[in-house]
Amino acid sequence: MSFPVTRMRRMRRTEAMRSLVRETHLTPGAMIYPLFICPGEGVQREIGSMPGCFNLSVDEAVKEAEACAALGLGGLLLFGLPSEKDEQGTGAWADDGIVQTALGELKKNRKLDSLVMMADVCLCEYTSHGHCGVVSRDGDHYEIANDASVALLAKTSASLAKAGADVIAPSDMMDGRVAAIRAALDAGGHEMTPVLSYASKFSSAFYGPFREAADSAPQFGDRRSYQMDGANLCEAMREIELDLAEGADMVLMKPAMPYLDVIRAARERFDVPMGAYQVSGEFSMLHAAFARGWLEPERAMMESLISIRRAGADFIVTYFAKDAAKVLG
Repeated sequence: MSFPVTRMRRMRRTEAMRSLVRETHLTPGAMIYPLFICPGEGVQREIGSMPGCFNLSVDEAVKEAEACAALGLGGLLLFGLPSEKDEQGTGAWADDGIVQTALGELKKNRKLDSLVMMADVCLCEYTSHGHCGVVSRDGDHYEIANDASVALLAKTSASLAKAGADVIAPSDMMDGRVAAIRAALDAGGHEMTPVLSYASKFSSAFYGPFREAADSAPQFGDRRSYQMDGANLCEAMREIELDLAEGADMVLMKPAMPYLDVIRAARERFDVPMGAYQVSGEFSMLHAAFARGWLEPERAMMESLISIRRAGADFIVTYFAKDAAKVLG
């Protein structure tokens, strides 16, 4: 029936009523907090372009993880800043690598049992050239060698699983890497370790602050030959379908807010656990507006997160995770 018999505002009259009929909900357990692990001891170095975010030494990362567990967050996504880099990114799979070392300490701490420890798998933080795979050069021309890169990504995944990672999360966007990673995990006795594939990772301007945080900017060229063209929705669905066929257990969309249509399309098509990454540029852009008084911080933060959940994400990787958990209580 139409107005005046039907009055939509009846369900909006009070906060209690609005809460009762709310369709989409946020919980701390559905949020994943990224951590950037660096060498040293007692290091807590603020990332200039990401207010409130830090490069943390392992001991400080453990303290931060304890705070995340106390807030009821669902997990952590770990990135490493090695002390040395080379062409092959060998620090990515070293037994004493920065993330491997951090995982050892985090998994020993029983206060952190409620957190899922996700390990990002990529070579960009570990290579001297900053690309996500092996570079093949011919004079001024270069190409990211897909199959050689996949072999190293599989090796890295096996190393991280051995160190204690609960979830392996490849973000490189090389073809065939999920199958190779699954085979490497199974061969190493880690058949129960799931793979969270960054199945649709777009080449985006919104990654800028992350490259400061992880010291991972390409030293030449760009990543458009392996990360996706932001104009292509159908291609994103093909990427997801292929990764699932290769053995991915979960998929991750990146970025989130500029690609809500991708999250919705994937949610309608694939019945698997699905996350979205509210990336550094989304976070920093909002903080810039907060600093100028242009946006109300708490409302804008929560609205941005609920939009991602409403689009279809089961969980959200976000630098707002701790602040949002405090609001949610």
